[in-house]
Amino acid sequence: MDHKQDFIRMLIARLERLSADSYWAHQASGVRGSLLRLLEAGELDSEQGALLVERGFDFLEKAAKEK
Repeated sequence: MDHKQDFIRMLIARLERLSADSYWAHQASGVRGSLLRLLEAGELDSEQGALLVERGFDFLEKAAKEK
C-alpha cells in the first residue's frame, strides 16, 4: 500500500479520536470527511489534499493544547 495513503489513514484515525467535548472535534469532522473523499477518489496529490493534511494536523495540535 502507498505510504501517503497510510499517512492519510493515520491522520483520519487520529482526527476521529478527538474528544467530542472538544471545539476542535467539530471542526475536524469536515476535514476528516474531505480527506476520506480524496482518499477514495485517489486525489491525494492535489493541492487541496496538502491543505487538508495541514489543517488536520493543525486541529490535532490545537486540541492537544486545549487539555
